[in-house]
Amino acid sequence: MQHISVHEIRKLLQGELLSGSERWSVKHAIYYNRHELTQNHTLMFVSKRDTINWQEIDRKGPSLVISDKSSEELKNALENTTVIRVRSIVQSYWKFIEYYRNLFEIPVVALTGTCGKTTTKEMIKHITSKEWDVQASVSSKNEPRQSLPYLTGINQKTKAAIFELGLGNIGNIKHQCMIYQPTIGIITNIGVHHLDGCINLDGYIKAKAEILEGIKKDGTLIINSDDENTKKIPLRKFKGKLITFGVHEKSDYQATNIQFTENGMQFVLKVSNNQYEVSVPGYGEHQVYNALAAIAAVKEMGLSIEIAISHLKTFKAMARHLEFSTGIGESTIVDDTWTNNPTSVEAALKVLDTIGEGKKVILILGDIKRLGNFEEKYHREIGTMVAKRTIDTLITIGKRAENIAKQALKEGTKADVHMFKDVSGVLDVLKTKLDSETIVLIKGPMSSKSMIEFANQLKNR
Repeated sequence: MQHISVHEIRKLLQGELLSGSERWSVKHAIYYNRHELTQNHTLMFVSKRDTINWQEIDRKGPSLVISDKSSEELKNALENTTVIRVRSIVQSYWKFIEYYRNLFEIPVVALTGTCGKTTTKEMIKHITSKEWDVQASVSSKNEPRQSLPYLTGINQKTKAAIFELGLGNIGNIKHQCMIYQPTIGIITNIGVHHLDGCINLDGYIKAKAEILEGIKKDGTLIINSDDENTKKIPLRKFKGKLITFGVHEKSDYQATNIQFTENGMQFVLKVSNNQYEVSVPGYGEHQVYNALAAIAAVKEMGLSIEIAISHLKTFKAMARHLEFSTGIGESTIVDDTWTNNPTSVEAALKVLDTIGEGKKVILILGDIKRLGNFEEKYHREIGTMVAKRTIDTLITIGKRAENIAKQALKEGTKADVHMFKDVSGVLDVLKTKLDSETIVLIKGPMSSKSMIEFANQLKNR
């Protein structure tokens, strides 16, 4: 965080100094009881409903408490704590956010999408970090409550920032964009997820589309031209620069001649009248889309396409994202337990179509959560996808996932089908099937520790 004097903060918020000194500077900022207080020189916003632990705050001092509690409630501050009383904690919070964000004229990328956003964000981070000092959200920790610490992670050395936007409910993306004020927005794709928080697919698409109004004036929006649900967004509302990427539809950044290689994907990138050879670690057409979005973003941020492609070659495919390992009986284990939704299942099955050719294929699928009233519908649709493929063994884990197996059986799958409530007993079924000619895809939700542990057990030769 760029250091800011307490005196300057008091003036900005037009607050009243109740106790302590304002002749020092804050180096961190949190919202009390939403973020952990771990360091000294921390500014904390404290709401009326928060119970204050003055001893803890003082131990981490010097500390700055900003609150709209009554003067009587704030009088218990200890020696190492400065207290500024404001009229409205909400207004003060947003005023500080606006002030801090506008200290920096740098490219800020914000990404959303059902699948690929974490990988695309990590690709952009990997490329740009080779050239600049970059601030970025961590892994897939993209909850709105993380936004303040992420924003204040920008300082005077930062040349660019990349933030993943989490969506659990309508309004989440709008909220985060108000904090980050991105100059570049990316929608990787829109599938089906979080329908419990967005009512239905239309609500989910509208929630994703909140990014359009969140991009700063004259900013850039980068979208997947092949994605059917993205096409449903009313792009006429967006007044900035629009860039498309894709494989099938004509796009600004278009991939052709896509091939699977030993370590990942290879393709030819067409931009205007230029062509580039691109290699990217990680298997699947979806990885090509991730690379296209990343290259487009990096170019908009100010680096060349050539630099982006060069650094992309050294990108390390993320753990548990279609991660290949040699497992029990010299079998091939494909661990895709990072996330689970219909779009990512379809992407994984497409990879299996290619790398599973000529092998015995075992498919292990867990529950898909947060589909609201549409749970059975989308699990059965996955069952239909499975039935169309040559699968030797289908194993489902969880009550919801039973619908995948039942639909596959209904549609005449030739697979040996097993349904389990949990991972107990699954290994007994697999032991006699695992050999060097077998490939196992295991896919489940990141919230399922048992499936993650089971995937690791399969890898333990």
